[in-house]
Amino acid sequence: MLEDGPRDPFANDPDDPAAALGEPDDPEPLTPAERDEAVTDLADVEIFRSLLEPQGISGLVLDCPECGEQHYFDWDLLRGNLRQMIDNGQPQVHEPAYQPDPTDYVSWDYAQGYADGVIDTEEQR
Repeated sequence: MLEDGPRDPFANDPDDPAAALGEPDDPEPLTPAERDEAVTDLADVEIFRSLLEPQGISGLVLDCPECGEQHYFDWDLLRGNLRQMIDNGQPQVHEPAYQPDPTDYVSWDYAQGYADGVIDTEEQR
């Protein structure tokens, strides 16, 4: 079975540098509304990917409310984070994209508008 995200390079390593941080607190489970929203987001990401990846789009750029910067997420990382949230109540820890080309990413709103446009066009045919 394939995992949704990258594997931990320090899994089962007694010299794991993160060991000094201690064990993470158990996350609070998602409320039913939060879980439904994450499931809907996951379905949206799958639609966005199916429409935009063939156009050369690598993923989405999201504004981070915590640091105020933009974060670039490729399709697999987005999918993995949403699956992790649905299954465990919080996204997985991940490495940020290394020098992403901003022209390869679109915003959630752009992706949603693009998908809506494709669906509207298909319905009119």
